[in-house]
Amino acid sequence: MSSRKRITKTYRNAPRVLFNDDSKFILFSDCHRGDNSFADDFANNRNIYFHALKHYYNEGFIYCELGDGDELWENLEFKSILEAHKNVFDIMVQFFNENRLYRLLGNHDMIYRNKKYVAKHLHSYFDKVTATDKPLFPDISFTEGLVLKHEETGQEIFMLHGHQADWMNYRGWRLNRFMVRALWRQLQIFGIGDPTSPAKNYRELIKVEKRCKRWIIENNNLLTITGHTHRPRFPEPHEIPLFNDGSCVHPRSITGLEIENGEISLIKWHIQTTENGTLRVVRKLLEGPQSLRDYKTNSP
Repeated sequence: MSSRKRITKTYRNAPRVLFNDDSKFILFSDCHRGDNSFADDFANNRNIYFHALKHYYNEGFIYCELGDGDELWENLEFKSILEAHKNVFDIMVQFFNENRLYRLLGNHDMIYRNKKYVAKHLHSYFDKVTATDKPLFPDISFTEGLVLKHEETGQEIFMLHGHQADWMNYRGWRLNRFMVRALWRQLQIFGIGDPTSPAKNYRELIKVEKRCKRWIIENNNLLTITGHTHRPRFPEPHEIPLFNDGSCVHPRSITGLEIENGEISLIKWHIQTTENGTLRVVRKLLEGPQSLRDYKTNSP
């Protein structure tokens, strides 16, 4: 199956969610939450991410995580990830309990396609303090795509992780997972990156973006948002509407996309030093806000 067919299948099977100009969404991807070991790229930014997520919860945003939320290539079990970042999952549970959480599949958490695995590891967890099972994400479901549809204009926003445009990370993810566990995880401590990853291989990154752009052009210039490559993208209204929310494993910062008041913005959260020497987590606007209506889908 070609990348065109994989992306098309993802779009057609994606659940549709209605929204309007009063709706508020925050889009993050590629958190790669790990076990807090030397190989856990998320650990360096966990306090930034925790602060940002708490802000969006308090402000009434809906959280869309576009894949690779949990690092299940390097880690054998979700249990170690949960124990390492329990405070983060506590906030995600609050989103989930209020129907404000959507989680998409990425290549690093593709195992979540297995409903039995999800039921066993994510529906509940064992609380060591009370020695009882407690609910975590009961009956949670993961999809490859998500489509937001505006109630008034009918405009669609298509979200997916983006590995659908990357054969090796879509069909060959089990082999890549084996190589990461057997080799690249050990070499990561020496600063050697996995060459199969578009996030660490510029040539692969460009290929993935070109395939996504080609699909967008062939499908009426549909506004599309991905992750996967870790490279933030915020096109101008006259350009091909391929957005990318970046990742949560940038050095000392995380990036994401906000949708609010019918507009889209690229933002960054990072640690800033104040004049008196204290540190604080701050939000910085990188691009936008730009009206979603400026990214018009061509008539069929």
